[in-house]
Amino acid sequence: MASASYHISNLLEKMTSSDKDFRFMATNDLMSELQKDSIKLDDDSERKVVKMILKLLEDKNGEVQNLAVKCLGPLVSKVKEYQVETIVDTLCTNMLSDKEQLRDISSIGLKTVIGELPPASSGEYCQTASVCKKITGRLTSAIAKQEDVSVQLEALDIMADMLCLLVNFHPSILSCLLPQLTSPRLAVRKRTIMALGHLVMSCGNLVFIDLIEHLLTELGRNDNMSTTRTYIQCTAAISRQAGHRIGEYLEKIIPLVVKFCNVDDDELREYCIQAFESFVRRCPKEVYPHVPTVISLCLRYLTYDPNYNYDDEDEDDNAMDAEQNDEDYQGSDDEYSDDDDMSWKVRRAAAKCLDAVVSTRHEMLPEFYRSVSPALVCRFKEREENVKADVFHAYLSLLKQTRPAQSWLADPDAMEQGDTPLTMLQSQVPMIVKALHKQLKEKSVKTRQCCFNMLTELVNVLPGALTQHIPVLIPGIIFSLNDKSSSSNLKIDALACLYVVMVTHPAHAFHAHVPALVPPVVSCVGDPFYKITSEALLVTQQLVKVIRPLDSQQDGSETFDPSPYINDLFTCTIRRLKAADIDQEVKERAISCMGQIICNLGDRLPTELPGTLLIFLERLKNEITRLTTVKALTLIAGSPLNIDLRPVLPDAVPILASFLRKNQRALKLCTLAALDILLRNYSSAVTPAMVDAVLAELPPLISESDMHVSQMALSFLSTLAVTHPSSLGQLSGGNILVQLIALVRSPLLQGGALAAMLDFYQVCALVATDTPGLGYMDLLRMLTGPVYSQNAALPHKQAYCSIAKCVAALTRACPAEGPAVVGQFIQVPVCLSAHLSVCLSFRKLTLHLSVGLSPPVCWSLSTCLLVSLHLSVSQVKSAASYALGSIAVGNLPEYLPFVLQEISSSKRQYLLLHSLKEIIGSASVAGLKPYVESVWSLLLKHCECQEEGTRNVVAECLGKLTLIDPETLLPRLKGYLLSGSSYARSSVVTAVKFTISDQPQPIDPLLKNCIGDFLKTLEDPDLNVRRVALVTFNSAAHNKPSLIRELLDSVLPHLYNETKVRKELIREVEMGPFKHTVDDGLDLRKAAFECMYTLLDSCLDRLDIFTFLNHVEDGLKDHYDIKMLTFLMLARLSSLCPSAVLQRLDRLVEPLRATCTTKVKANSVKQEFEKQDELKRSAMRAVVALLTIPEAEKSPLMSEFQSQISSNQELAAIFDSIQRDSSSANMESMDTS
Repeated sequence: MASASYHISNLLEKMTSSDKDFRFMATNDLMSELQKDSIKLDDDSERKVVKMILKLLEDKNGEVQNLAVKCLGPLVSKVKEYQVETIVDTLCTNMLSDKEQLRDISSIGLKTVIGELPPASSGEYCQTASVCKKITGRLTSAIAKQEDVSVQLEALDIMADMLCLLVNFHPSILSCLLPQLTSPRLAVRKRTIMALGHLVMSCGNLVFIDLIEHLLTELGRNDNMSTTRTYIQCTAAISRQAGHRIGEYLEKIIPLVVKFCNVDDDELREYCIQAFESFVRRCPKEVYPHVPTVISLCLRYLTYDPNYNYDDEDEDDNAMDAEQNDEDYQGSDDEYSDDDDMSWKVRRAAAKCLDAVVSTRHEMLPEFYRSVSPALVCRFKEREENVKADVFHAYLSLLKQTRPAQSWLADPDAMEQGDTPLTMLQSQVPMIVKALHKQLKEKSVKTRQCCFNMLTELVNVLPGALTQHIPVLIPGIIFSLNDKSSSSNLKIDALACLYVVMVTHPAHAFHAHVPALVPPVVSCVGDPFYKITSEALLVTQQLVKVIRPLDSQQDGSETFDPSPYINDLFTCTIRRLKAADIDQEVKERAISCMGQIICNLGDRLPTELPGTLLIFLERLKNEITRLTTVKALTLIAGSPLNIDLRPVLPDAVPILASFLRKNQRALKLCTLAALDILLRNYSSAVTPAMVDAVLAELPPLISESDMHVSQMALSFLSTLAVTHPSSLGQLSGGNILVQLIALVRSPLLQGGALAAMLDFYQVCALVATDTPGLGYMDLLRMLTGPVYSQNAALPHKQAYCSIAKCVAALTRACPAEGPAVVGQFIQVPVCLSAHLSVCLSFRKLTLHLSVGLSPPVCWSLSTCLLVSLHLSVSQVKSAASYALGSIAVGNLPEYLPFVLQEISSSKRQYLLLHSLKEIIGSASVAGLKPYVESVWSLLLKHCECQEEGTRNVVAECLGKLTLIDPETLLPRLKGYLLSGSSYARSSVVTAVKFTISDQPQPIDPLLKNCIGDFLKTLEDPDLNVRRVALVTFNSAAHNKPSLIRELLDSVLPHLYNETKVRKELIREVEMGPFKHTVDDGLDLRKAAFECMYTLLDSCLDRLDIFTFLNHVEDGLKDHYDIKMLTFLMLARLSSLCPSAVLQRLDRLVEPLRATCTTKVKANSVKQEFEKQDELKRSAMRAVVALLTIPEAEKSPLMSEFQSQISSNQELAAIFDSIQRDSSSANMESMDTS
């Protein structure tokens, strides 16, 4: 430290030198020292350094002054608080100096100091507050008393910077700023508005009320137009910065703004409409009643152009020659001068305001298509380019708003009545195309780009909508591709638009235009700019599919002759394919494009094909291009044209085999797909040596570590078994079979990988009967070996199920072996419960065999299963019940009456009902129809059973049975809602849940008409009935929201009612010496909150978010389970409705803080500590999500909470780890996209 002080003393001495270079170098060295973390200054050194730096601010040399200002930044963090106050005091004094240069340097210095002060959330608030207090006192007096405008402007600028630090002495700042709103200088007013914008983000409520009351009073007084404009601007700025606070005053503000909109002053109108835009974006709930007024004003001023007559232009549209020269245009411009015309600003503000309305009010889409859409389309002819761009942008927003709704609007099952936004948009397409037709030939590049963006979005929302209008649009696209004045971006946009249009429309629509399209596209492929080339190759690839679609069922495809264009497309692509010194993206697109050309046109290129395939072989050997080449070869190999790949297979297959050991997952998957299709289509050309090369690489790929790769490898083996059965001999002695058996025993085997495994065993059993080690009995022994072994217990019960399915697949392929195998399983000793569990699972295979079994074997089997139902091991009983159901499906006349009789007489009704459920779920509709009445009456006898588990199985059976004959059974189900038994009512409502699926079904229209009656049970007096009604509602909202969308207005109040804690349902239970509180309403509340969470995904546009947030807020203070749900909801809402959450932020922070700071009693059990930790983590996830909302951290309460988190070591650690997790998750999602 002594050496540092000595070094700094030397530097300070040099700073007093008369030589400016000495002073400069010494100051530079001092700055380097101050930037070191290790530097520590004693009090004396601090004082001397501060004094010298302040002195150098007045140095005669400008460079020394600049360096001295830069030193202030690191110096502030190294010296004590009173020294910072000295610096600030001196800088404030210098700001009022007569010397302009010193004033400028001092204001820069003050901004530097403020920028270095720690923010309030860092925990070092005291220093910041005292320094800011000193600055505020000096600045407010400077702003109020100073006559020099430049000083005022600088002071206002510094004030705005300082207010970002969340200082808390706002009343004096406000009283200083308000008079400046009437300053004669507009620049001062502007800076004041900026400072007030920063002020309202963090000021207290009383200061905010004072400010708003002042603005309302002044607007009401309306002394002169100039100050009124300023007050309107200020209101808009406050709304932009703190919209969540101004909402409650909108009822007073909006009538005033509407009144000023009608004043004949263009600048005032612009500011009024900008204020509306701000209100719409920042106060969505409060502005809702005024949206129709805002829309009508915007539509009125969107066409406000008093100095220009558009009618003449419309009349001249057809007469105007497309090749009119520049002089003609110049002449027409000279007739009209708009230097003083401000009306374009009003039109632009109106377009932007409509954009805001359309973007934020999704529920008004039908209304927008009735009123806003035609008005915007009519304004595509706008003469001012900037305004036109905003009109296009507003329409783009409208299209984007239509797009998310597409899933439920376009779904034929959605059953929406009347005009939907999509059908209304469809009817307006001719009008849109007519408006765009002329714009596509405009000289303005920006306008044409807007047109292409519009068309792209339009066909994404309505694929195929432009089929009738292709002849009108193609010339406009070609015009931009051929136009010498077109910028690169315009060409890229034109090509991207052409590509999307071709992808979303039938090929025959373009056949008439192919002669005109090919030359410009070929020209773009040869463009020197790589981005244009890349986009053009993508278009070429699609163009190949257009000129010769391989699915030639499309109208006119057979009659179109592609021959004239093949050479041009091939030549331009092969030139890019051969080039080695081009961009990576172009290389990949050229390979893909050539793959498509050979796939669709290979039979027309007999001489060019061999050379091209050799190039592919070269690209296959290149690490950078190999993945794209594998995909291209897969495409070619799958072509129905049977392209001759034999010349390259001897070299290509070993290369592909080597890819299977590469550490690149995508490459492995694509390679396995390529090898599979080569085996299918070119089996004669694939030699045993090639197969051996591939088989040698397969064992490591068949593993539970990557199920998708395993699935592809199994599919390849199944194909190999069909095309090269002789190669299967290698499996029996190699590692592949070992890996297969290991995978069968894995608890992770399911879905596609399991299906591929079953397929492989079936194929093996069919084709490998004579192959040693792969016969039926060999495979059966391998699969069932561990089951019968006393020593080799399987690791997981899922393995038993997988083995059972594999045995069933084997036996299905060899039905002759079936009876013997079933007989063998019947003989298994009953006492070996684990083994029996497996054997009972095996009986799934009897689903396909029971018809072919002899009657004695059938009855032995059913008797064995009934005995198993009485065993003590639950897994055995469960497997037996499912097996009984499965064998019944194979022979309904024999077994179903038997099962029904057993249910009526046996005590094992729960298990036998599971058998019945299996029968109803798996049997054919035609097979079950004769038994519907007897099954229905039996189920109704058991729907009032006191055991909930039994009732649930009965309900599932009733629901699935209703799907067989909905016209008859659904009304019956509805009739039982009037039953006096609450058990019966709950069974019926639960049954409805099982009639709902995410796929269209015949029952859907009937269900939509009566689901409201079932949901009326939300008012049932019985708790359990209300709970199952909520579960059914949740299922409908999740799987088929169209069923309940129209009922939400009546259902939501009952749903919200169930989220409240009811004291009458809370009781105390004595457990020995302890008293335990039981909340009977907890399950009901959980079900209600689960419904709310589902509605966020499926019916967000039908929810009043602020009412919704009220109940989320209550949930944040509820039981552990409900808190966890509401934390998830809060995180979801932060991304879906950020502005609404921001308005409620202060109320949401408090329960989050309470959760994070709650301490568990020291003598609590371990589970209590774990639950509290999990709650803290979940709450912190919600906090991290809330902080992603722009301006959330500007809330004083949130800022204070952040400060509390950072000062608590445990909370800070949790917060940091969650932030890291979320940022890494974002990075991963970017990678996968």
